[in-house]
Amino acid sequence: MLRTIDLRGTRPTTAGLLALVPRAATDVSAALDAARSIIDDVREHGETALLDQAERFDGVRPAGVRVPAGELAAALDGLAPEIRAAALQTIERVRAASEAQVPAPQTTRLAAGAVIEQRWQPVSRVGLYVPGGKAVYPSSVIMNVVPAQVAGVRSIALASPAQSEFGGRIHPTIAGVAALLGITEVYAMGGAGAIGAFAYGVESIGLEPVQRVTGPGNVFVAAAKRVVQAVTGIDAEAGPTDILVIADDSADPDFVAADLVSQAEHDELAAAVLVTDSPELAARVAERLEARVAATKHSARVREAIDGVQSALVLVDDLEQAADFANAFGPEHLEIQVRDVDATLARIENAGAIFVGSFSPVSLGDYAAGSNHVLPTGGQARHASGLSAATFLRPQQVVRYDEQALREVAPVIAALSTEEDLPAHGEAVTARFPS
Repeated sequence: MLRTIDLRGTRPTTAGLLALVPRAATDVSAALDAARSIIDDVREHGETALLDQAERFDGVRPAGVRVPAGELAAALDGLAPEIRAAALQTIERVRAASEAQVPAPQTTRLAAGAVIEQRWQPVSRVGLYVPGGKAVYPSSVIMNVVPAQVAGVRSIALASPAQSEFGGRIHPTIAGVAALLGITEVYAMGGAGAIGAFAYGVESIGLEPVQRVTGPGNVFVAAAKRVVQAVTGIDAEAGPTDILVIADDSADPDFVAADLVSQAEHDELAAAVLVTDSPELAARVAERLEARVAATKHSARVREAIDGVQSALVLVDDLEQAADFANAFGPEHLEIQVRDVDATLARIENAGAIFVGSFSPVSLGDYAAGSNHVLPTGGQARHASGLSAATFLRPQQVVRYDEQALREVAPVIAALSTEEDLPAHGEAVTARFPS
């Protein structure tokens, strides 16, 4: 099922590896014009545009975009006990891990009277997006909301697409978990329109513009994030999910196959990649993969993902080469199932989240590990990080110098400002010290 990329006997350069890594045939830039048109429609027509877009894209026209408080309360009351208990435990774990991501303020004393303070200031308002296509994602509510709350964001708005199955309301589990987290500003809107509404606001429904938009979505959501970056911050242009497993002959082939299937279940464009130095393990995984794909509920979707150009079995000479390939791929999810986990882990530079050992599957991180599952996809882990409390924080430097401290560095400022032909810079200092 998985196509084979055989790197044995070769040592490609970084550029060569980048050319070899499998990728889904998606192009965010191709969706930019459509996303821009949808956003412009929202800017011009507000709620009417959002309702029209729900009817067009989601197959249902909501009674209104803003979710009433009574609906949120009813959804909270209607949460199944086992879902409520699971959500509460996940919230507790994600909150604990997120609190560790908040840097402590630092004070640096460079000389007497010369102090630089480093502080981390939260944005005041954010818009969090929870997709609603092939599945329902209450876990994504938790993964978006909790880090924002931990960071100290004062105003949180949440959006999820209207569901035809529920008469134009958002999925009640999404609404219930949002209410469980104390979120009162919730909107039934999806896709590029929702991102545009967050960025520019919709006055008629009381939706004020946000300073940052986070959350996964389809290619149009990713394109919309690119469009609005000039007016609001984003987390990343999240696209189809991916998993890369590095395994040697000590790995359990059924575990590996199960983990590949678990991510292929998300989307036909999901990437499932196995990198191994053991042809024997590769053969056993292929055998177990066939059985698991045939038996799983979403078999057709999984098979299309596994058969796609974005998925592959990569044969390498050794685990050093496996790590090189993984760093070029920049996986959203990286699993390491080898004898010496730490030796391979030490070679990894680029990954959204890393799952080490046979009993740390990606599914653990999707739900209950305490880590965040909103991660960079499509190779963006080569330069971006996953969602965390830090996503909602901005580092700011506070400069405190007294008269004597400024006097001591005045010659430095004068010399550099003269060299740069910006004499007024130096004069702003000397003006404070008349002779």
